[in-house]
Amino acid sequence: MTKVRALVLERQHELALRDIDLPLAVGRGMVKIAIHTVGVCGSDIHYYTHGKIGPFVVNAPMVLGHEAAGTIIEVGEGVSHLKIGDRVCMEPGIPDPNSRAARLGMYNIDPAVTFWATPPVHGVLTAEVVHPANYTFKLPDNVSFAEGAMVEPFAVGMQAAFKAGIKPGDTAVVLGAGPIGTMVAIAALAGGCARVIVADLAQPKLDIAARYQGVIPVNIREQNLVAEVKKLTEDWGADVVFECSGSPHAWKTIMDLPRPGGTIVVVGLPVEPAPFDIATASTKELKIETVFRYAHQYDRAIALFASGRVDLKPLISETFAFEDSIKAFERAVEARSTDVKLQIRVAR
Repeated sequence: MTKVRALVLERQHELALRDIDLPLAVGRGMVKIAIHTVGVCGSDIHYYTHGKIGPFVVNAPMVLGHEAAGTIIEVGEGVSHLKIGDRVCMEPGIPDPNSRAARLGMYNIDPAVTFWATPPVHGVLTAEVVHPANYTFKLPDNVSFAEGAMVEPFAVGMQAAFKAGIKPGDTAVVLGAGPIGTMVAIAALAGGCARVIVADLAQPKLDIAARYQGVIPVNIREQNLVAEVKKLTEDWGADVVFECSGSPHAWKTIMDLPRPGGTIVVVGLPVEPAPFDIATASTKELKIETVFRYAHQYDRAIALFASGRVDLKPLISETFAFEDSIKAFERAVEARSTDVKLQIRVAR
């Protein structure tokens, strides 16, 4: 163990920038990375404000952060595809490679997966981390560290678009214009949707999403979403509906949005069980897909960034210095309607 400075969640509502012991020995198949940029995720904030997410409870001090990019500074034995000096981003979930889920290719739902900044596993808001080379991805020269740290949340959007089975020219609806909802919309457009109707209560968030060609914003404070979707699709309905708000209220009318035979992809997670209209889903033969994190999406996401097809730089609202990490979290707790993604630059 090595004593290093990190942003530590001591307990609910208490953060500290302090020294903590972390494992930094580089074993076979591992690489050591000097962290450059880390994004502030909603899960980080939830642990800070609530002290838990479902069964994952902060019972001991934990380093936060899992959306990261940096530079390789040491390479372990057996690693041949990466070298010192490579700029990289890292997939934060590590499965048991011998588990049944991993062997089936669904490693994201391996019950044994360990995930950065998910109790009791430490995150990466610190100067250096050690990570498996197989879950470390080289960044092209034209993709910045800030963009590299956006690969993780965008991978959720990519997983949602993949699970939707999008066909060229599809019309999609995204419920919720938060960071994930906006990235789902961008991923759906990159995946072949001709247009994506994005619905939210907050006009500033809709304005940000509407910067992307193909996005049609709908403020549900002022407009009836079902009526707007019917008007835009000549009473047919959307091919795909992505529920990204996590609000149980979304399920009251969600079955009215997809076309017959359409697909609903569940991305947002309600805190409490939500009512589900089985009868309408059945009579319309709707397909229901769910998303938990992602699998096999990093390479594809990085390729889209490098090609210029996807530009997430406009979603970065502000970048904080590492010494201002606590201020970044306090800002995130404010949940400003004009903020999409806050980042912390760890490198000096």
